[in-house]
Amino acid sequence: MSDIGNWFRSVPFFTRYWFAGTIGFTLLGRFGLVKPINLILLWEPLKRFQIWRLVTSVLYYPLSPQTGFHFLINLYFLYNYSRRLEESTYTAKPADYCFMLIFNCICCVILGLLGDVYFLMDPMVLSVLYIWCQLNKDVIVTFWFGTRFKAMYLPWVLLAFNLVINGGGVMELFGILVGHLYFFLMFKYPQELGGPALLQTPGFLKSIFPDQYGGVHGFGVPPQRAATANAPRADAGFFGRHNWGRGYTLGGN
Repeated sequence: MSDIGNWFRSVPFFTRYWFAGTIGFTLLGRFGLVKPINLILLWEPLKRFQIWRLVTSVLYYPLSPQTGFHFLINLYFLYNYSRRLEESTYTAKPADYCFMLIFNCICCVILGLLGDVYFLMDPMVLSVLYIWCQLNKDVIVTFWFGTRFKAMYLPWVLLAFNLVINGGGVMELFGILVGHLYFFLMFKYPQELGGPALLQTPGFLKSIFPDQYGGVHGFGVPPQRAATANAPRADAGFFGRHNWGRGYTLGGN
């Protein structure tokens, strides 16, 4: 147990509690301690100010014999890519990382309401994966059967893979759209196209999670150097060995 506790404390702050919240709410719903109907994204209850659904619909995932493996793969993606982002690009800027998660969550909720999607873990996780892939686009990842390609293509490979194998792709597309919107507004438009900064972290988040200067960053987690074009390849491992899943909709390394 001490080893588990040490590992848990070593995970960066936001990844740690996103990971724990996902497991916690999923198990609460799975064992009936909380009714799953009270955790999913539904418009009518939102109009009655059940605003916790905006968060729990991202954290909760319906477990069953058919979805259990997919849930574990989602956890792997969440832990792996959220941790990489938090320890590299955002290692000294916890408020900026918190704002990224809030922005992506809001966008996923909007798309979920428009598309009648109840469970938003898939697009939320893929949006973070997409941002990491864009910031580390030249890192080589390994897919199924040893196929290797640059990280910038990984989200699209996952989309195509699930579209062909399972006839899905909606959740991947939502995640790509959300991740691309954030990446474009935060990085590409102001830095590469010379436009104004359209996204800025609110001051109250900066006051709650101030930037870290010197020493150890990331709430006690040693910083890692951001990946570059010359960095060693990242082994995708699980990336080709699962069906990403189409999510759940009404009516329908």
